[in-house]
Amino acid sequence: MRVVTKIPNINIGQVYDQRYANSELHFEYLDNLANFFGRNMPVHYHDRFYQIHIILDGSTHVHLDEKHYTNEGITLFFTPPAVPHSFVTESSSSGYVLTIQQQLVWRLLDMECGLNNIMVDQMKPFCTQLVQDCPILSLIQHLKRELDSSGMMQEKATQSLLQLVLIEVMRLGIRNKSEKTNRSVDITLFHNFNHLVETHYIEHWALGEYAEKIGISVSRLNDICRRVSGLSSKKIIIDRQMQEARRSLQFTSKSVSEIGYDLGFRDPAYFARFFRKYSDMTASEYRSKVTKNVENNY
Repeated sequence: MRVVTKIPNINIGQVYDQRYANSELHFEYLDNLANFFGRNMPVHYHDRFYQIHIILDGSTHVHLDEKHYTNEGITLFFTPPAVPHSFVTESSSSGYVLTIQQQLVWRLLDMECGLNNIMVDQMKPFCTQLVQDCPILSLIQHLKRELDSSGMMQEKATQSLLQLVLIEVMRLGIRNKSEKTNRSVDITLFHNFNHLVETHYIEHWALGEYAEKIGISVSRLNDICRRVSGLSSKKIIIDRQMQEARRSLQFTSKSVSEIGYDLGFRDPAYFARFFRKYSDMTASEYRSKVTKNVENNY
């Protein structure tokens, strides 16, 4: 069975952090975004926004359009507006994510409103591995410090640093030659599985039900998931359930038992064990931790 779904457009400022709803630049740590969106980010795009992801460690699996990349260690991937992409990072991976309004990028690079300029051709999606002393890493860290400061001409300094970051991204894109591709049919089946997980994860479907809907065997489904994302099909489902549990603990006042029922767990004690097994802390401990983090950020 072929699953057809519309690729969602995600506006970070509206969906994730409304403090930046109208900002031209949003800078966030990967860990914070992963706590909200999960480590297995299904296919999506960003209308009129460029994105730069820098993953500092672990394995990274990235899909940009129909291309698939697998890297170990420091990884950068660049996503222009409206380019469909998805990615999977390890649970311990850290990094940075820059989301930049299209008009700001054009202005900083003198791209003539994005038309009739050779630089437009260099702003293509790509994924590459970085060395430890790559210039863009120190530029990113300097940019973050400037964003957090209130010094003289802070906005001017921020835009100058961002301009240098974008120039370095273009240079990396030009040098980047390597890519690893999977069969497009496997990528399509993987995205179909993710869509079914999104629709049915609270129903606790067995793997056989997912495989039957997609029209393949359980073993092939698991093989595709491991090859494309580095995760088993079961782990992908668990990650989605845990993602929703963490969101509910952070953004609602529901009790742990209520959250468990909402996620399809009939026994609150079983949900409590499930959460602790996959997060190394109790649900109450997690809620207390994220509450303290939010308070410290204000």
